[in-house]
Amino acid sequence: MKAHPKSADAFAKARRLMPGGVNSPARAFGAVGGEPIFIDRAEGAYLWDIDGARYIDYIGSWGPMILGHAYPPVVEAVRDAALRGTSYGAPTLAENEIAELIIDCVPSIERVRLVSSGTEASMSALRLARGYTGRELVIKFAGNYHGHVDSLLVAAGSAAATLGAPNSPGVTRGAAKDTLVLPYNSPSALAETFARCGDQIAAVVFEPVCGNMGLVAPTQAFLKALRDLTRQHGALLLCDEVMTGFRLSLGGAQQRLGIEPDLTMLGKIVGGGLPVGAYGGVSGVMAHVLPEGKVFQAGTLSGNPLATAAGIATLRALRDDPPYERLEALTARLEAGLNEAVAASRATARVQRLGSMITLFFSAEPVTDWDTASRCDTARFGRFFWEMMDRGVYLPCSQYEAMFVSAAHTEQDIDQTITAAHEALR
Repeated sequence: MKAHPKSADAFAKARRLMPGGVNSPARAFGAVGGEPIFIDRAEGAYLWDIDGARYIDYIGSWGPMILGHAYPPVVEAVRDAALRGTSYGAPTLAENEIAELIIDCVPSIERVRLVSSGTEASMSALRLARGYTGRELVIKFAGNYHGHVDSLLVAAGSAAATLGAPNSPGVTRGAAKDTLVLPYNSPSALAETFARCGDQIAAVVFEPVCGNMGLVAPTQAFLKALRDLTRQHGALLLCDEVMTGFRLSLGGAQQRLGIEPDLTMLGKIVGGGLPVGAYGGVSGVMAHVLPEGKVFQAGTLSGNPLATAAGIATLRALRDDPPYERLEALTARLEAGLNEAVAASRATARVQRLGSMITLFFSAEPVTDWDTASRCDTARFGRFFWEMMDRGVYLPCSQYEAMFVSAAHTEQDIDQTITAAHEALR
């Protein structure tokens, strides 16, 4: 492992200032050992750390930098917006414009409400679902992450369909008691749960393509069961596209996979790298949000002018000059190269990909849910991570996070990454 003396000094100071030395636990490198690298700047597909090393970046700020870092139209839009003021706490034309862009792009959204993060979007959509249906139970799936919302920050019980238990101190049993945790990609578990208590279930919330246990795609049977059972029992289907929205297609995973949710949560790309989230859906449900309805949700920074400016510039670019065909080709090239590296090294590993999201799992079996993901060799991933870092490739610092390819990556970047993987897997 190469030395990073300036980052080491910065982290030592950070630990005196912040819990664990970070402002989000995903940045602490706890899953791979060692200490985090401190970033100085980013441009296109690259990061530079404070020691001067350059990396090909496959995190992209955990997804939003689909056009690359410091994308000139986004930088210009934010600069222009800042010169007019950084926050008003009052309506702007930009809020109308970004709302219209979202509605035009995402098939299921007829009306939308802006918030400031993906966690806020999840929290608000969940409250709306309960307020609309008058029910309390919610189904989520093991391995799906929907932000640090108390009622969704729960772990599965001992059986496949049990009430969730808090998996963080500070989350009360009362907050978790109405959440049912089921295995992902299991139509039978879903059907059994609805048969038992379908008239009490307000909503099912799910990631249409998982990125927070590594890249895991849904089966068609699972997607069909989600939609059929929620409709049959009068529950809402909540599609968490915070990570997949505008990435897997202009209309997100739901457009690519033919999903018809009642509510959708968005984040990441919709803010163009700035803090924005959104939730939206059919008009009849969204009409229940205050001040039109009675379900409370508010936020001083919702629709912030800097964030909406960045989001508008990003969504316009994705709409007017779609990068999806190129992203597909680049990521397929990476997938093929990683598979070749795995075969050449005879490593116990497999590659899973959908669109521009991809994961190299150190697993002997296909990863289809949290049970299979949890059997991955995380220690082997940690060694691979640092070998790749030493070769100038910046990967997610966990086996259970997807890699993201951006429109700024080149074929040369992909080929350099494949060469590094061949060396790192020896």
